[in-house]
This record gives sequence, structure tokens and C-alpha cells, in this order.
Amino acid sequence: MKATKIIGIVLIALSLYLGYIGVNKVSNNTKEVKFLGIEIDASNESGQTKGFIFIGLAVALFVGGIYTVKK
Repeated sequence: MKATKIIGIVLIALSLYLGYIGVNKVSNNTKEVKFLGIEIDASNESGQTKGFIFIGLAVALFVGGIYTVKK
């Protein structure tokens, strides 16, 4: 196996991990509470922003990994 294919596989695995972390950060930073018919939403904007950054990095690494494996 060539070194470029190994690097591509590592990039793909890293992208899946970063994507998982990003999705969890986005979903864990939004909470809502319903009490006596009143709905209260609370969200952590900086946590969601970090989650979207992780997702963006994951997409970039995935594309780079696919390109590297096919090359």
C-alpha cells in the first residue's frame, strides 16, 4: 500500500471523528424547557459556532482524503 493511500484513509477517519464531534457540539448547545405551557429556549451561540467549524473542517478533510485515495 502506498503512503498516499494511507494518508488518505487517515484523513477520512479524522474527518468522520471531527464530524461526529461537530454534530454533538451543535446539538448539545441548544436546550428548551416547557413549563405550564411556556416554552423557554436557551442556546450557546459560541458552542454552536465551534460545532459548525468542526463540521466544516470535517468536510474539507473528507474531500482531501477522497482526493488523496483516488490519486
